[in-house]
Amino acid sequence: MIRISSRTGAIAAVLLLAAGSAQAQNLRRVAPERLTGYWYLTNKSVSPDVPNTGKNLNQPTCVAVSYMIGSDGRTQNAKIEKVVPAGDLGQVGVSIVNQLVYVKGNQNGTAVPVQTYYVTGFNLPEDPAAKTALLDKCKLPGYDQTT
Repeated sequence: MIRISSRTGAIAAVLLLAAGSAQAQNLRRVAPERLTGYWYLTNKSVSPDVPNTGKNLNQPTCVAVSYMIGSDGRTQNAKIEKVVPAGDLGQVGVSIVNQLVYVKGNQNGTAVPVQTYYVTGFNLPEDPAAKTALLDKCKLPGYDQTT
């Protein structure tokens, strides 16, 4: 019988967390508009959890959530990156991302995981220019925009 002390278990947990973080840092960062070469979204709909009360729930808002698409096409490590204007709709974006499922695209023969992000809007204005201006505020830097 192998005994693992609590100290050894804690060290193992830290090493596993560090390995997961290192993997996330080494992933190809793909802009949402370029994602279909790597992964295709299969969902037709989602059912996000929406709060009944909170800050700026009725304001035109954009939310950016970063996440990893794993080799199985499932999303992982969803993280709220931006909410404009600040409010309580970020968790709704995470709820959406956690329900997304993908299949590999034609540039992704071995189903390599990638890091990307999702932007969604709430209470968006009818005017297309105003809608685009708001959603553009949630674009994230550092993602491959051209390949």
